[in-house]
Amino acid sequence: MRILSSLLLCLALLAPGGAFASGGPLGIDHRVHYDNSGIWKRSNQNVLMYGTITTVVGGALVFGDQDKLGDTFWRSVDALAVTSLGTEGLKLAFQRERPSQTSNPDRFFAGSHAQSFPSGEVAAVSAAVTPFMVNYGQDHPAVYALALLPVYDAIARVKTRGHWQSDVLVGAAVGTGVGLWASHRKSPLIVGWLPGGFQVGFIHHFK
Repeated sequence: MRILSSLLLCLALLAPGGAFASGGPLGIDHRVHYDNSGIWKRSNQNVLMYGTITTVVGGALVFGDQDKLGDTFWRSVDALAVTSLGTEGLKLAFQRERPSQTSNPDRFFAGSHAQSFPSGEVAAVSAAVTPFMVNYGQDHPAVYALALLPVYDAIARVKTRGHWQSDVLVGAAVGTGVGLWASHRKSPLIVGWLPGGFQVGFIHHFK
């Protein structure tokens, strides 16, 4: 929920000086001034996305499921995988055009080329960080700063016209929800499907 509340505040700051509501399912969608420079550059968004995947999968393989940290990494892997499948399904179902494709935020069911709703990247980053905040945030409040990663990505995706405001909000909600689900399962899902060596992890296997 920290991700969503922070994101709502930041997106409110992107609203134009006049009317806030414009269109879309939440009545808040509008194009903002295009900005693909500095920290908002698309290349930086890619670094965050692929860096998140590499860190989560790499951490799971290194630490295994033998301690709290490794278990958290595997729960993050679960959240990433389920979120990716879910958002791809939603994109195919809603077929919404991106702000880079149209100025009309109500352009749903426009064909398979339209994949704006929801934001898969914001959902994935939200899903990846949520298990860490759930498992470590209470004892180490600084961990909640991880919420800034999906918030940054959401703002950047809106600024580069990759997504509408409701796309990133729904993406964050989906990712956070799946992350909470993965965090509260009795045990990680995917690691249970793999050979036992993955449960041990490289760091423990070679000790």
